[in-house]
Formats: sequence, structure tokens, C-alpha cells
Amino acid sequence: MINLFKIKGQKKEEAANALNRGTVKKQSAGELRLNKDISELNLPNTTTISFPNGKDDLMNFEISIRPDEGYYFGGIFTFTFQVSPSYPHEPPKVKCKTKVYHPNIDLEGNVCLNILREDWKPVLNINTIIYGLNLLFSQPNDEDPLNHEAAAVLRENPKLFESNVRRAMSGGYVGQAFFPRCLVGSTAR
Repeated sequence: MINLFKIKGQKKEEAANALNRGTVKKQSAGELRLNKDISELNLPNTTTISFPNGKDDLMNFEISIRPDEGYYFGGIFTFTFQVSPSYPHEPPKVKCKTKVYHPNIDLEGNVCLNILREDWKPVLNINTIIYGLNLLFSQPNDEDPLNHEAAAVLRENPKLFESNVRRAMSGGYVGQAFFPRCLVGSTAR
């Protein structure tokens, strides 16, 4: 019996020492899943990922997309991801930091992508969202808009839409809204 108490005492002492040395933070199920998703990312060559708060904060990160075709060719667009500890049971919150003239992204940076709302399922992952965001730049959708004015122009006058996108990306006004320059390098076509 005495040996059993001695072992129990040693275990308590070891646990106390571990607390004094600083413990490793236990990861939530969401953090574990996100870790897996990020380690398995297969980013398109138009996309980069960064961790502004350092690699210790995987739950908040940014991706930048540089479309290599379509209306948005030559621009660079940055999105923030805030991932909840209940991920993958709820989708990350995604916002566009770059002000963009786009039917599916409003002027406050909210993104209309079905998999970020009603079509989210826990089997989807960060890679799926990134491919969805890339698709918005190659195939803007005028049928489910957040920016109704841009959607109407795209639907009714694609040439004017292209001109508005170029003006916005070059740093200028479209209607009453000013857009900071987001073109990189020389992208004259």
C-alpha cells in the first residue's frame, strides 16, 4: 500500500512540475482538423497563404489570389479567414480585404459563395473554399449577387463591366465608389 501512495505522490509532483514548465495548449477538434487541412493544401499557382499572427495562430490566416485570366487578370485580392473552434461543423468566416468591383463581393468585403453559407458540409475543407474563391474571379456569377449594380452591368453590358473592373483595379471611381489600386506589375493587355 505504501508503494501505491508513493507512486501517486510522484505522479502529482510530475504533473505540478509540468505546469511550472508551461503546458502545451490542448488543441480543439477544430484546430486539429484545420491543421490537417492546411498541411494538405494544394493551392492553385494563383494563390498564396500567409499567417499574419504567426504560425501559432492557424485559426486566422489570409490568402491572396492573383487571377491569371478573365476580367480580374493582373489584380491581387486578399481574403481573411477566421476559423471557429467548431470547424468543420461550421464554415470559416471569409472576408475580402481588397475593395473590388465584383457581383459576388460587396463593398464591405462580404463574399457570396454558397459553400460558405447554406451549402457548407463538414466534409468540405479550406482547399474547397480557396478553389471556390478562385472560381469567383474566373466566372463571376450575376445570378446570386451581393453587389446588384455590378451584377446588372455584367448581365446587360459585359464590355462596360470589363471597363468598370479595369477602372476599379487601376485605382479609380466606379459610380460613387472609389477603389484603391490592386493591379500588380505591368498588366496592360
